[in-house]
Amino acid sequence: MDIPPPGSIELLKKLVSFETVSSRSNLTLIEFVRDYLADFGVDSQVVFDEYGAKANLYATIGPSDVPGIMLSGHSDVVPVDNQDWSSDPFVAVARNDRLYGRGVCDMKAFPAAVLTLLPEFIQRGLKTPLHLALSYDEEVGCIGGARLARQLTSSPVRPALCIIGEPTNMSVGTKHKGKRISRCCVTGQEGHSSDPRKGVNAIEAASMIIGQLARIARRFHDAGPHDEDLDPPYTIIQTGTIIGGTSINVIPNSCIFEFEIRHLADNGPNEILREVQTFAEDTIIPAMHRVSSMAGISFETIAEYPGLATSEAAEVVQLTKALSENNGVVSVPYGCEAGLFHEAGIPTVICGPGSIEQAHRPDEFISFDQINRCERFLDRLKDHVCHDL
Repeated sequence: MDIPPPGSIELLKKLVSFETVSSRSNLTLIEFVRDYLADFGVDSQVVFDEYGAKANLYATIGPSDVPGIMLSGHSDVVPVDNQDWSSDPFVAVARNDRLYGRGVCDMKAFPAAVLTLLPEFIQRGLKTPLHLALSYDEEVGCIGGARLARQLTSSPVRPALCIIGEPTNMSVGTKHKGKRISRCCVTGQEGHSSDPRKGVNAIEAASMIIGQLARIARRFHDAGPHDEDLDPPYTIIQTGTIIGGTSINVIPNSCIFEFEIRHLADNGPNEILREVQTFAEDTIIPAMHRVSSMAGISFETIAEYPGLATSEAAEVVQLTKALSENNGVVSVPYGCEAGLFHEAGIPTVICGPGSIEQAHRPDEFISFDQINRCERFLDRLKDHVCHDL
């Protein structure tokens, strides 16, 4: 197997060394990329989150007054806590025609390849600009991507199309589900556990809502709607976290849980949430108020992004097929920022190196073959956007 050029591997190792777990800042990586681009005369826009701890990066290489092709990725990675790694996850190592490390697959290989080949794009001269985008907090709900999409919507020159380098084995992804993450806060009333009649058990109320969410999820599983292009082909609902109670002999006065809805395009989350809220208002809250008027249930949205359904006839699909030398399209089982950019008026597809089967796992890896295929993809992109030699 051909080993990728040393520059590409070394740059990927460098990006992996930044411990950009979503719970931490990504600024060291963003600053590195900003300085790397500046060395080639490329200015970057760095837009911080509301706390100044994280940032998106957006840069245009080539003409700034015409729409170009956006190459997009996220800078954050999932945690490594309680995972059994064979080596330091933030020190990428090569073994058996693979590179191992957190984020090598999801998804630092794509921006590493783009940055490695950037000097060749610049040397040849671009007739069509490239827009490089790196976001924060994709793994916890596409938060940075949503901010970037809003920024691009109001930009005087927005990209003509977008390719997101999430792992697809370099296939062309045109469809993914949307997602909404919600938090439910249940307020009860404390009391001694010896007499439940004198308190409002927030955990028990929360469990009734969780049960209703599970029943709705089962209904979608059994009755649909279904979209056989997606796997699984129906809307999914699952509760992921729950916190409540202080002691076994105290009626809990608070319970907070979070749940996600991964929905088909025609099975939006608003209707699902209305059904759950109606259940809470009609079935649970009246009984709570008979004990305490201060008891209650509230819902809030933590993060969300729309689904993606890009027409196979779209220019971005035809171009990406040609660049990847792949005539088919795929639907991806995960969500990403593609739906956000597409909704912002930028036709978008997903195409990047590596397999999602390797993501989020201990000993995450990417094969040298996938890195090579990504670089050949970018070589063909050079021929498309650069002046003739």
